[in-house]
Amino acid sequence: MVSLFASCGSEQATTPTLPYYADATFTPFWLAPDSDSLATFHQIGSFELVDQEGDTITEESLAGKVYVTNFFFTACPGICPKMTNNMTVLQDEFRDDPEVVLLSHSVTPRYDSIPVLRNYAEANGVESGKWHLLTGDRDAIYALGREAYFVEEDLGLERERDDFLHTENFVLVDRNRHIRGIYNGLSMTSVNQLAKDIRTLLATGGS
Repeated sequence: MVSLFASCGSEQATTPTLPYYADATFTPFWLAPDSDSLATFHQIGSFELVDQEGDTITEESLAGKVYVTNFFFTACPGICPKMTNNMTVLQDEFRDDPEVVLLSHSVTPRYDSIPVLRNYAEANGVESGKWHLLTGDRDAIYALGREAYFVEEDLGLERERDDFLHTENFVLVDRNRHIRGIYNGLSMTSVNQLAKDIRTLLATGGS
């Protein structure tokens, strides 16, 4: 995680909690939650996807929520099972807190239909309402990953539209749809830090 002593941007919060991030460099901006700069700061935009229960999930579904997101596919034999296990750790940690939600976007949505996602959810202890496994339009999902959440680490590498999206990163988003952290979803140390940062957000009202 970024050191609490790192500072970027023109404003410094009186009591820093977590930085804000605006692009794929993940340069931290330490801003007060009521900073005027946040009016034009990067936010996760609108989207419409479907989860394992066939429910439509949009940005409005997450209003007032703190959430963690990642990108996976059910047939993945490599990093995805470990990421799923670590998402389960977060699910268990915040099971009884309705302010915390988990999102996992399928990067193979043509294969990962609602029934496939439902079976995956049942096999991995995914709790409906708490953790949404999302499918939908491939281009929309890839745009979210690359242009909204900045989940890929290959900064400066040009990506073609059809290039496969595959990353171990988890992203923390506050209740105002601002990015507040990026974490290695394969590292238990990083996931523990993510859980700590979620609690920090909750203690400050989720923003």
